[in-house]
Parts: sequence; C-alpha cells; structure tokens
Amino acid sequence: MIIGVIGGSGLDNPDIFECPRDEAVTTPYGEPSSPLKHGRIGGTEVVLLARHGRGHTIPPTQVNYRANIAALKKAGCTHILATTAVGSLREEIGRGDLVIVDQFIDFTKRRHLTFHEAFEPHAPVHTPMAEPFDEKLRNLLIAKCRQLGYKHHETGTVVTIEGPRFSTRAESRMFRLWGADIINMSVAVEAVLANEAGVPYAVVAMSTDYDCWKADEEPVSWDAIVDVFKKNAEKVTNLLVQVIPEVK
Repeated sequence: MIIGVIGGSGLDNPDIFECPRDEAVTTPYGEPSSPLKHGRIGGTEVVLLARHGRGHTIPPTQVNYRANIAALKKAGCTHILATTAVGSLREEIGRGDLVIVDQFIDFTKRRHLTFHEAFEPHAPVHTPMAEPFDEKLRNLLIAKCRQLGYKHHETGTVVTIEGPRFSTRAESRMFRLWGADIINMSVAVEAVLANEAGVPYAVVAMSTDYDCWKADEEPVSWDAIVDVFKKNAEKVTNLLVQVIPEVK
C-alpha cells in the first residue's frame, strides 16, 4: 500500500514524514512538477508531489498533470489523495470549510486531458467518468471529518477553470447556475487522468473565498487565499495524517 499525496496551495511540502527522502523521476510525458518525497505516515508509505512545484512556480495551465499522475503510478502508488484551495460558489460553504468533492465540471481549454494520443486498431479507450472520485476514499475522509469535528460538506461539484486569472462576475454566476458548488484550477484534469491510470483518487478541498459572485464581498485575491489557507492548513494536514493509515 503506497499513498500518493498531491499537495495544493499551502500544503506543497508539509513536514509530516518519517524518514523522508527525495527522488527525481521522469516519465514518458516529461518531468513531474516536483521531485517525489517518499516517507511514512503512521506506518504507511507515502509519496508527496507538489502540484505547482515546491516554490509554487508553475501556473495551472503549465502543470504537467500527465507526468504527475504517471510519476505517482510509476512509484507504485495504489491510491491518490489530493488537496486544493477552492472558491465557494455557495453561501453555506464558508471560508475554511472542507469539501469532499464528488463531481466535477471541466471548463479548462488548454490541458492534456488524456494519456491516449492514439488507439490501437479497433480498440478505442473511453474511460467511464460518471463517478470520478473514489467512493471508499471519500467515505474515509468524511468519517474522519466527522470524528475530528471539522466543518465539512460531504458532497460538492467543483468547476475547474483554466486560470491563472480568476472568474468574471458573469462567469462566477454562470457556474452557480450550472450547479457548481466550488471552483478551482486543477482538480478535473487530475481526476480524469487518475481514472485513466486506474488509480483511485479523492480530493479534500478547502474553501478560501467566495470567488466574485457575491456583490457584498471583496472579489477573490491571491493574498486572501493564502491567508485563509495558512490559518486552516493544519486541519487538512491532520485530516490526511489521520486518514492515510486507514486506507485499505
């Protein structure tokens, strides 16, 4: 059992590993966003990858998502848990709330969305995506949120936009009409590729802002996102530390 962890904003390099070591890897799709950090949490082997690089130098569009997922699979990861900062599109999802995502809407435009650049003759591959997030992993995250008393939402649809710009008010309101609950710039692509690779994948999202749909709120800014995430990052870290040893 090896758990891959993809760290989102504010959680790129947490100091939570026993016997950490770094490994530089490459894949048929190029290099991943960061070296892989190997270690153990509660006796379980873990491999951490920083989605945007350890210094957060890689914009969302330029993240090599295919290499990231391929590198974790190459390292033997049997499951992937990801963290991400998100904007809230719902009044009831407040700053610092955790959301255990169950659906996505992909609104990206320039990403590599598949490992399949060609099919074998008469053997097309079309990956089912009705339930893109692994139910067993989601249930573990939900149960641990309940146990720890963290304010959380047990379902949520994330819309993934291209970035790095934030939404216009018109876009933000449109995403609400579509049924999206939260918004970010990464999750949909990772979920697609993890499913294609056959690796169970789940996400814990932290709400940091209200995007820009609320007229009585300041529009989202990067400084505000970082401030909220830093204040609440311990919750996400603790959740992962508690959940990882229970993954079967």
